Amino acid sequence: MTSLGSMGAWIDELFEQRLRLFGVVMGAFFALFLVRLFQLQVVEREQHSERSQRNSIRTERIASPRGELVDREGRVLASTRAAFELEVVPSELRDRERTFDLLSVLIGDPGEKARESVVAARGRARFQPVRLADDLSFEQLARVESHRYALPGVLTEVYPRREYPYGSLAAHVIGTIGEIRQPQLEERKFAGYRPGESVGQTGVESLLEPHLRGRAGGRNVVVDVAGRAVEVLDQVDPRAGGRAVLTLDVDLQLVAEEGLRAAALPGDPQAGVVVALDPRDGDVLALASLPSFDPNAFPGGIQSAVWKALTSDPLKPLQDRAVAGQFPPGSTYKPFVAAVALQEKIRTPSSAVFCPGSFAFGNHVFRCWKRTGHGSVDLHRSLVQSCDVYFYRTGLDIGVDKMAEYMRGFGLGSATGIGLENERSGVNPSTEWKQERFGKPWYSGETVSISIGQGYVSTTPLQLAVAYGALGTGQLVRPRLVRERISPEGVATPERVDVVGSVPIDAEHLERVRKGLRGVVQDGGGTGRRAQVPGLDVGGKTGTSQVVKLSHVEGLKHHQIPWKYRDHAWFASIAPVDAPEIVVVVLVEHGGGGGANAAPVAQKVLQRWWDKKHPKETPPLEAAFVVSPEEEPHGAH
Repeated sequence: MTSLGSMGAWIDELFEQRLRLFGVVMGAFFALFLVRLFQLQVVEREQHSERSQRNSIRTERIASPRGELVDREGRVLASTRAAFELEVVPSELRDRERTFDLLSVLIGDPGEKARESVVAARGRARFQPVRLADDLSFEQLARVESHRYALPGVLTEVYPRREYPYGSLAAHVIGTIGEIRQPQLEERKFAGYRPGESVGQTGVESLLEPHLRGRAGGRNVVVDVAGRAVEVLDQVDPRAGGRAVLTLDVDLQLVAEEGLRAAALPGDPQAGVVVALDPRDGDVLALASLPSFDPNAFPGGIQSAVWKALTSDPLKPLQDRAVAGQFPPGSTYKPFVAAVALQEKIRTPSSAVFCPGSFAFGNHVFRCWKRTGHGSVDLHRSLVQSCDVYFYRTGLDIGVDKMAEYMRGFGLGSATGIGLENERSGVNPSTEWKQERFGKPWYSGETVSISIGQGYVSTTPLQLAVAYGALGTGQLVRPRLVRERISPEGVATPERVDVVGSVPIDAEHLERVRKGLRGVVQDGGGTGRRAQVPGLDVGGKTGTSQVVKLSHVEGLKHHQIPWKYRDHAWFASIAPVDAPEIVVVVLVEHGGGGGANAAPVAQKVLQRWWDKKHPKETPPLEAAFVVSPEEEPHGAH
C-alpha cells in the first residue's frame, strides 16, 4: 500500500513538472510573439508600411525609336524625339468617372474614343496601359504629376514620337504613321505587332515599315496601389529601327514647291506637280505635289477637325498627284509620236507637212494652236513650234494600235513600280482597250486627238518623267526613292538600279528627237525658251492639255476663265541633251500655257541643280534669255 502511494505521488510530481515546463514554453512562445509584434508594429512600422503598398507587378512595353529618314546629303527628313504620354491601366482605376473628370480639368477632355477604349478593356487587356493623350506639354505633365496621389491607375511615360523637321516638304513622299488598323494587325500578327502600335501608313514610312520599325523592349515593374512605379525588376531594352537614305535632294524639293506656288495667279489654288529624277539610275531628286499637308499632325492620332479639313478639301491635299493624278499629256506626247514615225519610216527628218492652221478630217475640223498656221514644217520645226497639224497627220499615218505598241516600250500606260501606294497606270489607248472599256469600236478621229496628247490618252507626271528619261538614255529605268538602307549596327545596303529594258527606237532616231527638244528651248522660235539655263544644254517640250472644249472658253483671256476650266500647263525637259543627267517634268494644274507657266518652274529646278553641280562656273543670266509674257501666246504648246 505504501509502495502504491509512493508511485502515485511520483506521477503527480512528474505531471506538475511537465505542466510547469509547458507553461514555461508557452510563456516563452507568447513572449516571442509579443517581441515580434512589437518589432513589426513599432520598430519596423515604417518599413513594412512601405512594403504593404508594393502590391502588384506590371509588365510594360517600351516602344522602339523609329529609324531616321535623310535626304541624299544627310539632311534629316524624319526623326524621333522624346515625348510624354498619359496612360491608364483599367484594372487599377478606383473610380473611372472621377478619374476622367479630374483629367479633363488637368489636361483637357481625353475624348469619347479614349474613354470607350478603357471601358471596353476585357480580360488581359484590363492589365495593359491604354493611351489617353500623347505629346503632353511640360505644363500638362506637371499638373498630372502633382495630382498623382489622387489618380490611381494613371501613368505618364516617355515615348519616342515621330517628327518631321521640314513640315509639309515632300510630305507625300515621306508619308505618315498612324495607329495600326485591324486588317493590318491581322496581316502582321506573326511580326509582333500589337493593337495601338503606330505603323507607317503612307509614303516611304509605309514602304520601309519593317526596316524603320525596330524592336520593342519591355520591363517588369513593381507598382504601388496608386499605380506609381516603385522598382524595376528586370528590363529588355528596345532596339532602334534602321536608317534610310532617300534619293531626294532637299534643295531641289524646296525650289520645286516654291516654284509651283509662284506659278499660281493671286487668289487661285496652288495645285500641281514637279518631278525631277536622274534617268541613269532612276533616283527621284524631287517629287512635289501641291496642295500638301503637315505629316506632324498624324503621329499619336490626328485630330478630327484636321482630318475633316483634309478629307473634305475639294483639292484633295492627301492625294499624291505625282503618282495618282492622271492627266492628258498634251503636246509633251508629241516627241514619242515623232520617234515612232521615224522608226516606222512614216516620216524622215526632212519630210514636210503643210500646216494652214487647221486639219479637216471627215466632218470635223481640228485646229492648230496657231490659227494662222505654221506653213511647211519638218520634224525639227514641228517639235520646236509644236505644230498640231504635223502630228494630226503623222498619228493617222501610224495608227492607234502601232502607236500603243511603241508607247508601252516607253512605260506609258503602266505603273512605274516606284512602290508608293495608289499609283495609277494612266491610259495608253488602243482599239482593243476601247472595246473592252466601252464596248465600242475605235474611230480614226480619235487617233487624231491622241496624236497631240488629248482624247483618251492620259499619264501621271512621274510616268511621263520616266518616259522622258527613256527618250534621253534609250533605257527604261524604274524610279527609286531609296538609295541605301542602314541597319542599327551601321551596315549599309545599297538599293539596286532596276533597268526595265531598252526602248524600241533606234539610237539615231532618238538623237533626232532630242535635237528637236533642244530646239524647243534653245531656238529663237521655240515654245520652251523660258526654261533656258545659262551654261546648261536644256531640251524640253511644252504642253497645254484642254479641260473643256475650246468653244466654251473661246475669246476669254486666261484669268477670265474659271480656274477649274482652264487648261493644264505642262513642261517636260532633259539636260544635258546629249547625255541626260536630269529630267524635270512640271504640271501646273489649270495653269494655262505650258511655255508661259510650267517652263519657268522647271527652269528654277534646273538652275538650282546646275548651280550645285558647278557652283563657280555659272555665268550671269543674260537679257537674251528673258522672255516677256507678250512674246508667247496663251495657247502656245
